[in-house]
Amino acid sequence: MGSSLLTEARDFEQKYLPFSHAEQPKFHVTGGIGWLNDPNGFAPYKGEYHLFFQYYPYDVKWGPMHWAHVKTHDFIKWERLPAAMAPDQEYDSGGCFSGSAVEMPDGRHLLMYTGVRNERNESGRIESYQTQCIAFGDGMDYEKYEGNPVIGADQIPEGGSVKDFRDPKIWMEGGKYNAVIVNEGPDGSGRVLLYESEDAIHWNFVSIIASCHNQYGRMWECPDFFPLDGRHVLLVSPIEMSAIGLEFHPGNATVCMIGTYDRQKKHLLREAVHAIDYGLDFYAPQTLKAADGRRIMIAWMQNWETSACRQHDLSFMGQMTIPRELSVKNGRLYQLPVRELENYRGIRVEYSNILVNGDLGLSGISGRYVDMTVSIRPVNVSNLYKWFRIYVAKDGEHYTLIRFRPDVGTVKVDRTHSGFPHDIVNIREFPVNAVNGMIKFRIILDRYSLELFVNDGEQAASFVLYTPAEAGAITFSSDGNVIADIVKYELKMEDAEE
Repeated sequence: MGSSLLTEARDFEQKYLPFSHAEQPKFHVTGGIGWLNDPNGFAPYKGEYHLFFQYYPYDVKWGPMHWAHVKTHDFIKWERLPAAMAPDQEYDSGGCFSGSAVEMPDGRHLLMYTGVRNERNESGRIESYQTQCIAFGDGMDYEKYEGNPVIGADQIPEGGSVKDFRDPKIWMEGGKYNAVIVNEGPDGSGRVLLYESEDAIHWNFVSIIASCHNQYGRMWECPDFFPLDGRHVLLVSPIEMSAIGLEFHPGNATVCMIGTYDRQKKHLLREAVHAIDYGLDFYAPQTLKAADGRRIMIAWMQNWETSACRQHDLSFMGQMTIPRELSVKNGRLYQLPVRELENYRGIRVEYSNILVNGDLGLSGISGRYVDMTVSIRPVNVSNLYKWFRIYVAKDGEHYTLIRFRPDVGTVKVDRTHSGFPHDIVNIREFPVNAVNGMIKFRIILDRYSLELFVNDGEQAASFVLYTPAEAGAITFSSDGNVIADIVKYELKMEDAEE
């Protein structure tokens, strides 16, 4: 089953993947070899959770997109499977772009993706034509539908562009297949289109769920749409975003829209808009509904603007975030690492009511594979400290800095000294809700990453680090009197290898 291009990719994996194992992060998904970007097909299938992703096995930079494939029982320990798709048809010769998956009533695994065909126009420019395609499989091998594409240019509403028509997110509801797909509208900015099908083959356009109107970036990518805690949530990843205060950074960003779904008009009534993740490295999130009802999200932990900045001796480029549990509270999307991560906790070190004024290091508080919570409060609310800092992944030359300023209510993360010898943005600052100088951080460290969760998931921020693995010191510092409670776990991932 499969084409010569897919066989070639699978043979390449089998030959070279064993050599990359030692350099992998311990509990973040990578391609193992080659290039990785957007998560795709993150969905349950026959009692397990499958994840596919954009993938080019032959180089550590973007190339003709394949789909790589892993699966898990607990969102932490992943099993690597052979590549699922290669760009081997005329309609996807330019790449098998992002998409999603669903288990069909007859037990087949349905993949829905964007097929890209590139052609040179009369002026000599290369133009991209994007259509929606499907493949059927059994959790290991997949066969593209002979009638692809199933949604073409003739099914785009008036004024839409076939050059920007991609990233279907499919789900079943009311016995029908539904899919949201992004498209560039007549005003040159993104919109989210809803389609419906009885059989996943014949599709009808239903409505425009939401439109950008050039307010949040230009073209939107990688939509996800789902109910959660009595509201509806729409996730999109805009490109060419302009900065909006400290809430949205420029470039490629992520946006969460929360509101009420008008089921008659099939339209989202927007009530709140905010960033999904405030770090430097987070894009194209995708969610699933777990068997126990939890909504779980994973994303590409990278930034397009910095994706060329990598360690030259690594055989892979790109990784995913830790999967996160989502909830809606107080009109915001909250996110925390999946609870299954706690099963991999090892030695616990705890300090309570520690006075910090100046620089402080604590016995047992160190490491690069860490799950640590730090809660701080002022000694005197009428005389607040000026700032509080946490240094992680630290040695004599390297460190990553987390700083909180209670007077302005902001957190800054600075990875200038985190192993990036490139002239790129390394600092991100974002607003937080901190009353009377009290704040709580949860810090997840892996070999190449820092994920920060503020105030039990009210904000999250993701960062790639290239600090040497030996840099494991963690210290604290403050300007003024601070009381800190610290709980640190070593993450024992020896049994969680891919």
